[in-house]
Amino acid sequence: MTQDRKIKIIVAKPGLDGHDRGAKLLARIFAEAGMEVVYTGLRQTPEMIVETALQEDADVVGLSSLSGVHMYFFPRVVELLREKGLDDVLVVGGGIIPKDDIPELKKAGVAEIFGPGTPTAEIVEFIKKNVRTRD
Repeated sequence: MTQDRKIKIIVAKPGLDGHDRGAKLLARIFAEAGMEVVYTGLRQTPEMIVETALQEDADVVGLSSLSGVHMYFFPRVVELLREKGLDDVLVVGGGIIPKDDIPELKKAGVAEIFGPGTPTAEIVEFIKKNVRTRD
């Protein structure tokens, strides 16, 4: 990543989950870490999230799920990103995700899953180390 350009991250809440306090908190933390943040709001479809990533020229998509729909929505977002030629966009997830689901999510293309209690500095550092580089 060039130093003259901020990392752009889309923070999204896929599905019908109505709780976004954690997503909003992370959006603020990412902004304070020098990233450009676009928060999509609640009840986003995978198609809406990917369209936002495309329009915003996103480097990262951060997905948050508390409602147990992560096994469908997270891989679907990755699949749609690839279909749109955005396979270099880093996808990370968080929320209430059973540990047993994490290997399958990673196999589907989610770079990392962050559960409750993960230090926010760890999330920021992971993104900074793993985001794509551009010319």
